[in-house]
Amino acid sequence: MASLVHFWCLIGFFAMADAAIYYRPSQWAMAHATFYGDESARETLGGACGYGNLFNNGYGTDTAALSTTLFNDGYACGQCYQIKCVQSTRCYGGFTTVTATNICPPNWSEDSNNGGWCNPPRVHFDMSKPAFMRIAQWKVGIVPVMYRRVPCIRSGGLQFSFQGNGYWLLVYVMNVGGGGDIAQMWVKGSQTDWISMSHNWGASYQAFATLGGQSLSFRVTSYTTKQTITAYNVAPANWRVGLTYKANVNFR
Repeated sequence: MASLVHFWCLIGFFAMADAAIYYRPSQWAMAHATFYGDESARETLGGACGYGNLFNNGYGTDTAALSTTLFNDGYACGQCYQIKCVQSTRCYGGFTTVTATNICPPNWSEDSNNGGWCNPPRVHFDMSKPAFMRIAQWKVGIVPVMYRRVPCIRSGGLQFSFQGNGYWLLVYVMNVGGGGDIAQMWVKGSQTDWISMSHNWGASYQAFATLGGQSLSFRVTSYTTKQTITAYNVAPANWRVGLTYKANVNFR
């Protein structure tokens, strides 16, 4: 048992050896914010990033949908933002921190300054109602805000949710710390070399390969910091689609 514990400690050490990059907050910038749904935030469940039940998967109600200018074809999924209301008598003091979990699509039937709030090139946050209510009186509907990217503080390691079939593995990556985002992924079966995965949509990556009956490891590169970490033996050889597997490494 002692040798087994030592083996896993060594794996954790080498996996984190190239994890020396810490994500730092960005500068503040101007945008606008609205909200969608009600106080329960149930309308925010699911979303374009593919995180499923945000309550069960650790994101809670502190979430926002991003305008396409920010969403960046899904590469912004998982990023964390501090948002504070400004220039309005309906503002509360302080700020709130949200995770990007959805897209706010354009509405070209409305003027960009009157209902088409998420039309490009506008920078806009459509927040959950509980998150919006932390920065402004909700009846105002829309407020100017200042925002900045901040490190995502996550408890535990990366989480990999599996979908697909015996010939196609689709993986949603959740609970990403540091920059919060993913640029590239690889998967390695216990009987294969590293296989490059392609970006599907949101926070999902796919590999067209036969990986059943093999334990799986993943290598992940952050979109923002370009840092790469490796999570060894995340899923056992009898892994199944529909399940989520947790690693013991994360970005910082």
